[in-house]
Amino acid sequence: MAHPSQIRIPATYIRGGTSKGVFFRLQDLPERCQQPGPARDALFMRVIGSPDPYSAHIDGMGGATSSTSKCVILSQSSQPDHDVDYLYGQVAIDKAFVDWSGNCGNLSTAAGAFAIHAGLIDPARVPDNGVCVVRIWQANIQKTIIAHVPVTNGQVQETGDFELDGVTFPAAEIVLEFMDPSDDGDEGGSMFPTGKLVDDLEVPGVGTFKATMISAGIPTIFVNAADIGYSGTELREAINTDPAALARFEAIRVAGALRMGLIKTPAEAATRQHTPKIAFVAPPADYTAASGKQIKAGDIDVLVRALSMGKLHHAMMGTAAVAIATAAAVPGTLVNLAAGGGERNTVRFGHPSGTLRVGAEAKLVDGQWLVTKAIMSRSARILMEGWVRVPSDAF
Repeated sequence: MAHPSQIRIPATYIRGGTSKGVFFRLQDLPERCQQPGPARDALFMRVIGSPDPYSAHIDGMGGATSSTSKCVILSQSSQPDHDVDYLYGQVAIDKAFVDWSGNCGNLSTAAGAFAIHAGLIDPARVPDNGVCVVRIWQANIQKTIIAHVPVTNGQVQETGDFELDGVTFPAAEIVLEFMDPSDDGDEGGSMFPTGKLVDDLEVPGVGTFKATMISAGIPTIFVNAADIGYSGTELREAINTDPAALARFEAIRVAGALRMGLIKTPAEAATRQHTPKIAFVAPPADYTAASGKQIKAGDIDVLVRALSMGKLHHAMMGTAAVAIATAAAVPGTLVNLAAGGGERNTVRFGHPSGTLRVGAEAKLVDGQWLVTKAIMSRSARILMEGWVRVPSDAF
């Protein structure tokens, strides 16, 4: 019996922020995968090792978490005044689909660095020593991201002293600017799709909760930790080992997605796991991070825990950090109230792995809140480069 051979595809495995993924240049993909469709999805699922009923990704590059089941495509930009187009696919772990509905803020960091590594930036634009400004078109959500990438001796600087909670080793700091991050290409066109800063969200079979539903960075549903029986200091194990809790969070997420107009029926949520996110907030309190690091209430403005792809995230998604900063900047949202209320343009929040500081510039124009820019620092590092191999009949 003849068996198909494996093919190899140029690829780079990169950590960006608190995530990691497999990066491809568009022109390096097999021809039938250079366009969106079933072939591309099948290829990425096979690269990652999904769907995997064991939830282990033993036979792929994924790490069986939402933070490590990701693929990225970069290409020369199709947009004026941009350097590269960045397309992100969140690969489901135990189901056969790739979610293209949102961005990965953490891997946006790596997108800027990879653009230089992969020769997608005009060499004349790359300084021998200094900072290379990479203008990224985020193709999933049709938004601009500006990455400030440090360069040493003409190469991306990857090592350094910048520490990021949730990442074991220090690295070089990359500053990201998310331009006009509100309304992520979804219906409605408003940063607050329901028209309110706080809604009463009715969740069938669960209850009714105060909720701030915002579309900035990524569509996100915020609820108060106390309203759902939590303190806001929980670590992953407290949530992810409780099937009833996960089911309750998913019910809240589905109800919020319906209210935000992201889906028309509850069944659609199963094929839109990446968005919206669901998060819960609380006023500052002392807690011990996953690393054992002691976080003091005085070191943070607010506590936030967020779920991604049905599980509590080990740190914080970059796009959700943008949503947190934006909501914190708007007086009256649940995030803002948990942080003490009032006007602010930066927020330092506590997450399961430590703390993160993010800035946002929000303003009220003609009765509508707008955010012009969100800023945060992350880091990125190439872990491996070469070729990824997949069976030739996998896609």
